[in-house]
Amino acid sequence: MKLSVIIVNYNVKHFLEQCLFSVLKAAEKTETEIIVVDNHSADGSVQMVAEKFPQVQLIANEKNLGFSAANNIGIRQSKGEYVLLLNPDTVVEEDSFSKITAYMDSHPEAGGLGVKMIDGKGRFLPESKRGLPTPAVAFYKIFGLSRLFPKSKKFNRYHLGYLSPDKTHEVEVLSGAFMLLRKSVLDKIGLLDDSFFMYGEDIDMSYRITQAGFKNIYFSGTTIIHYKGESTKKGSLNYVMIFYRAMQIFARKHFSKKRASMFSLLINLAIYFRASMSLIYRVVKVSFFPLMDAVAIYGGFLLLAPRWGNLHGSHYPKELFYYLVPIYVVIWLITSFFSGSYDKPVKLLDTVKGILSGTVLILILYSLLNEDFRFSRMLIFLGMIWSLATLILLRLIYHGLHLFGFRLYFKRQKRMAIVGEYEQAERIEDFIRKIDKETEIVGYIASGDETHEKILGALSQLTEVVQINKINELIFSASSLPAGEIIRQMVRAADLQLNFKIASPDGLAVIGSNSVETNGELYVISLNAVMSAKNRRIKRLFDLTVASFFLILSPFFLVFIKNGSRIFKVLTEIFFGKKSWIGYYNADNHNATQYSEMKKGILPPTNVAIIKELSPAAIEKINLSYLQNYSILNDLSLLVQNFRYIFED
Repeated sequence: MKLSVIIVNYNVKHFLEQCLFSVLKAAEKTETEIIVVDNHSADGSVQMVAEKFPQVQLIANEKNLGFSAANNIGIRQSKGEYVLLLNPDTVVEEDSFSKITAYMDSHPEAGGLGVKMIDGKGRFLPESKRGLPTPAVAFYKIFGLSRLFPKSKKFNRYHLGYLSPDKTHEVEVLSGAFMLLRKSVLDKIGLLDDSFFMYGEDIDMSYRITQAGFKNIYFSGTTIIHYKGESTKKGSLNYVMIFYRAMQIFARKHFSKKRASMFSLLINLAIYFRASMSLIYRVVKVSFFPLMDAVAIYGGFLLLAPRWGNLHGSHYPKELFYYLVPIYVVIWLITSFFSGSYDKPVKLLDTVKGILSGTVLILILYSLLNEDFRFSRMLIFLGMIWSLATLILLRLIYHGLHLFGFRLYFKRQKRMAIVGEYEQAERIEDFIRKIDKETEIVGYIASGDETHEKILGALSQLTEVVQINKINELIFSASSLPAGEIIRQMVRAADLQLNFKIASPDGLAVIGSNSVETNGELYVISLNAVMSAKNRRIKRLFDLTVASFFLILSPFFLVFIKNGSRIFKVLTEIFFGKKSWIGYYNADNHNATQYSEMKKGILPPTNVAIIKELSPAAIEKINLSYLQNYSILNDLSLLVQNFRYIFED
């Protein structure tokens, strides 16, 4: 056996599927075995591999063992002369395996090899080649000097920014996303160190390779896509903690005691520094916009009240500004929050809705107040007008300044083109239209010499077609184009500011990544509407409101309804967020993992009396229809319709 490919997977089913399609293509040119080690995923990954890729050796762990331990399980089972550790969120070229094994065959001094990696927009990923994180190198990276001087041999040794990404070089550290290892070297230096749960194991392995007298090679002869951030959320504080702790393990293992102590001190300082800055930034970022809104609204009342009072010869007492105006401000902020005024990107219409709905609540409250506290309805209306004007103005200013990443939502029509054979492109178009009705599919870019009225041009004309038709998103058909060609076209069009996605050969998922800093995007028939931030808040508010109402009525249920005591179990599940009043239905829990982000319902999204008579396929359609077309009125209707079933087990 020439090559053993080991892929450790954790909850990235669709990316793993795309990865395996590309790996199988590449394996046609090299004697290869493929081993997938699943770390107890909850998204149906194991079932997917078993059903779609029976030729793959599948190892399903009963718990998450971490990256190193899971890879070691695969390595021990492997039979190849070379072992490739490959991330599931990658796509390899069809000749990647033949090229890398040929290079290793002709360079026996090479113990390990990495390749050129690009992100989902076709941009080079600097972690494709790295230097050893000595204390000085780590210091320059942690405190941002490497970013300030990206081409410096001294300050950016971490990413070896002074070395051309288009040439093959000897490097110190390989990336764990694609790490080719000579099996005979592994027999000599040992497997991955299990003490590295995640991160750092690639640095440790690379260092041990060089210490054993072998070389690590950055090989520019092939390129892969790496949807950075898919297997892990790399922007989180938790990632920072795990990564830097891994660096401490590495230092204690390989540096002298004095250097390790200094390195650990530096790492601890970096952790506390980054944690403090991250915490401060998040608090400021979350509170800044509501706080500024509150100041603007309250300031408006301070400005308007005296002038309106003077105009009518009246004086407003201090109670108005001490008690009532702050209450008005809080109500407007709360209704703005639930209307989505603080979601990003911000819709000005949501801000208007929030202020108007808040005004209605304030007027209702005003009507219930003692006459001594009813100062002026007109002042409330003036406050509403002031709030609308100032909040809209503030958002326009924030957008212009890009403050804390603030941006307004301007409906930008997606203009999409599909690259591939006509029949495949048509199938992908049908799929996209089922899940994204707003996208404009401009036409197809032919991968061959086909002609049709929907075909905008040939693949060789991609740049011109994109510019002429103002296309902002491209979907490549993996059935029509080899991975290598897709990668070449992505690199070629990297400067066009396009979003790239790849349709899987079976047409059940379209995958891409818009940014190196963001998680990949999926077009799959799934949770669309109900899982938006605004609808999650609305649904949770609905659940709590209804639960509170039922709690008040609980004595009535206990006395007059059979099994009325069950309401307390139901209310406990609702209040603690374990279930929602209405949610997906899955009587036998078959394939429930695709709804893992959503709560199961006390009641199903249709009539309880008929759902048990339906086939699994029909139930699936009902679930998907509910998830994609969620509305609070639908939830209320279903709750009333199925009310009596709440008390049944």
